[in-house]
Amino acid sequence: MPNRSTAPALPRRDQIRKEAARLFAARGFLGVGVDEIGKAVGISGPGLYRHFAGKDAMLADLLVGISERLLDEGRRREGEAAGPRAALDSLIDGHIDFALDDRDLITLHDRELLHLKEDDRRRVRRLQRGYVELWVAVVREAFPPLAAPEAEPVARAAVHAVFGLLNSTPHSAAPQPAQNAQGAPADSGPERSGLARDSMAALLRALAQGAFVAAAAEVGQAGPDA
Repeated sequence: MPNRSTAPALPRRDQIRKEAARLFAARGFLGVGVDEIGKAVGISGPGLYRHFAGKDAMLADLLVGISERLLDEGRRREGEAAGPRAALDSLIDGHIDFALDDRDLITLHDRELLHLKEDDRRRVRRLQRGYVELWVAVVREAFPPLAAPEAEPVARAAVHAVFGLLNSTPHSAAPQPAQNAQGAPADSGPERSGLARDSMAALLRALAQGAFVAAAAEVGQAGPDA
């Protein structure tokens, strides 16, 4: 028989993260117990405490972690780009990858942020503000009409609108292929319809770029005395 390639097993801590995100997104943070997360990765519930202090710590790890990752990756992309427009295109592509590949985390953020401890919630908000400010600065460099002081609110509104667009993908893209706890494909049964990943990414990219072009055009049409 020909050799079949198998996906490398995820580290145990990453397995727990993946299954916790999936279960929290599917049934809510309050609707999932530690024992159930442990069962999903093949260990006892108490065994999870070797990796996380508890369910609260898992949620904080997921939401703080993705906020840190987005900001760090955004800064890297901006720093490596050959100019503001290239930086903006790279930021868009990076956020599209997040939106399409980490949909459970988008759902968690929308629904479960209130369950974080106050210090963790403040940390997430601080990281998110840094991410927004990075985008706003790049957008205003990429589109000169948005660089004027009076155009800053338009640039900021456009950034938030684009985030809303990109983060809507849990409701519009085709389901992600199911995986088991080790990261290998699993049979997920019938799937709902939706755009395939490449098609969805292309559509989101065009819409996001168009939103910033439209924002700059609106400011230009309004003129300096508007």
